[in-house]
Amino acid sequence: MAHELESDKSFASFRQPAWHGLGTVFNEEVTTTEMLELANLHKWDVRLEEVVMPTPLVCDKNYFFVTRTNPFIEGQNDVLGVVGERYHTLQNEDLFSFADAMLDGGRWETAGSIKGGRVVFGSIALNRSIVLDPNGVADKIDNYLLVHTSHDGSVSIQASVTPVRVVCANTLNMALRSTKQSFKIRHTQTANGKVQAARTALGLANAYLDDFSKMANTMIEKEINAKQFNDVLLAVYPKPKDDAKKAMTMWKTKIDVINDLYVGDNNHMIAGNAWGAFNAITERLDWYRGSGESKLAAASGFDSAMNAEKNRILKTVNAVLQVA
Repeated sequence: MAHELESDKSFASFRQPAWHGLGTVFNEEVTTTEMLELANLHKWDVRLEEVVMPTPLVCDKNYFFVTRTNPFIEGQNDVLGVVGERYHTLQNEDLFSFADAMLDGGRWETAGSIKGGRVVFGSIALNRSIVLDPNGVADKIDNYLLVHTSHDGSVSIQASVTPVRVVCANTLNMALRSTKQSFKIRHTQTANGKVQAARTALGLANAYLDDFSKMANTMIEKEINAKQFNDVLLAVYPKPKDDAKKAMTMWKTKIDVINDLYVGDNNHMIAGNAWGAFNAITERLDWYRGSGESKLAAASGFDSAMNAEKNRILKTVNAVLQVA
């Protein structure tokens, strides 16, 4: 399947077309329990089953399969990973439940699973937007708190603040000097513990958004000309040193796409400043490369490699244009 979601019912989205036309679109605010059901993340019964070593193999450590009840195929159990004896399972209900304390200030936006159920995610729309409005531009950025974890032992519970430009759904996950964009959430079963975890997450999110807003305003006020934009492109994506036809063709295609995006429908109102340059380059990353679940992960904001690349681009743009 080109989209690589594990099922056409493993993704749910608020008022937006679901991934590749699949999944469930809902139009009213929902509870955490309802969100789990819409994305088919409920009643997985994630559990450990001991790995039995075949004779004559001997191992001095105990290993376990992480298994779940398949939510789409009746009677099927899936192996999600192999872990050691210190691993503790986490139900999807536990991952999402801490957000109950946050929903007074936001609502569920998306939820889903990819990689055969090994990665589970959800995003909450925060009750805070940013509007960059020099000269009546009114470039609006909505903000989300993304939570995700894995059921194969590879990732702990992670939360990250994910600003998204409304006009193009471009995710803007940038590391800032003084505040954290991504942080771990300690798993707790108590109601008070979940409330505290939610308050901590919201506090970190708001601190990050304060700094993000300052940075974005500084960038949008930094005017640039066509030559400076071209300098930025060459710094971010240097021209290939060899004359290999394939390398030159790929490079030229990349540059042409970014130039089109810079003056296109989503960015023409911010073309001519550092913010517009940065968004044209990163919009290509989100929507004009890759396919399937890799694009979903990038657009949702939990692809660590993609986030690192966006941070590299941000540093390069600001360095070339001397943005303070």
